[in-house]
Amino acid sequence: MRWASRTQFFASGFIFATWGVHIPTVKAHYGVTEAELGLAMLAAGFGALLGLTQASRWIGRHGARGAAGLSGTVYALLLAGLVAMPGYAALLTLLAAFGVVTSVFDVAINTEAAELELRNGQPLMSGMHGMFSLGGMAGAVTGSAALAAGLAPSSHLLVVAIVMACAIPLSAQWMLPRDATAFAAAGDGFRLPRGALVILGVLAALGLIAEGAIYDWSVLYLKQELGSPQQQAALAYASFSAAMAAARFSGDAMRARFEPAVLLRGSAFLAAASMTLVLLTDAPWQALVGLAGVGVGFANVVPILFAASARVPGVEPARGIAAVSAAAYLGFMAGPPVIGFLAEISSLTAALYLVVVFAVALAASARWAGPT
Repeated sequence: MRWASRTQFFASGFIFATWGVHIPTVKAHYGVTEAELGLAMLAAGFGALLGLTQASRWIGRHGARGAAGLSGTVYALLLAGLVAMPGYAALLTLLAAFGVVTSVFDVAINTEAAELELRNGQPLMSGMHGMFSLGGMAGAVTGSAALAAGLAPSSHLLVVAIVMACAIPLSAQWMLPRDATAFAAAGDGFRLPRGALVILGVLAALGLIAEGAIYDWSVLYLKQELGSPQQQAALAYASFSAAMAAARFSGDAMRARFEPAVLLRGSAFLAAASMTLVLLTDAPWQALVGLAGVGVGFANVVPILFAASARVPGVEPARGIAAVSAAAYLGFMAGPPVIGFLAEISSLTAALYLVVVFAVALAASARWAGPT
């Protein structure tokens, strides 16, 4: 069952990385500006918000296994349409649908991971999110290789869509049965976090706004701001994801050794310093090194905060994680369009300094992660 869940996280990261690699492709294909590209990402964000209002109800009805299998398959198939739409308006519609299924899939697999962690009585969440990052690295490297080999973007997207649309429902068959995960959301609509969960949700949102900005804009940053060819620029995503995966796979041991506030503060300062290096250098290879540092810094932010949400007094652990996950996911979807609009009125380099600001804010607020 753990490997079924790990496969889902890997597939989610692979699909998301494939989208990230082809953001410059989408920009060029539809002839849009940074602001229009940001609006397209915002359409995905609104779709995600709609999905979040229904995700817990659907998971309650069908279980994480059923919800992940269906939403993940649709998520994969929509990837093939990214450069096949007849125009910009159609792209907005596709990305809105993309956001709906992405959010449902994300909540479903995190609900499954939370239940597995509770059943096993040991940290598992960092490792699960490590599989997302590993999938992101694999997707970015594969995308870079496909571009270097001259494979048409539409062909690459179609191949990835077909493979992932087969892998997701197949692996979902080995996830926990419906009744095991339905309790976490059964009969509930979307619930905003309350009390201490509000603070944890805001911190998780800050972390994922910054993380989402790297996922969606780092490739374009290397290509547009540093003049890298796209196949080299695609390595920005790979560098970030590979370092994040490595840090997440060691994250459960780190969480057992250090107090959450100490680990969160050190991680956030590392992310801020590394992102500053990325934005100050003119050398692509130094930017890739810096992005790896950003990946290490942000790697365990979400696992730390999810674990803290499971310890809030008077709140069932799975419900605490679900509430903070929802707030974090909203941040993840909101970050890229915010960066796009700031880039339009200033520059992409200036806009990405928001990542530094949010990392410093996380470090300053680390005490809210609580003691071990």
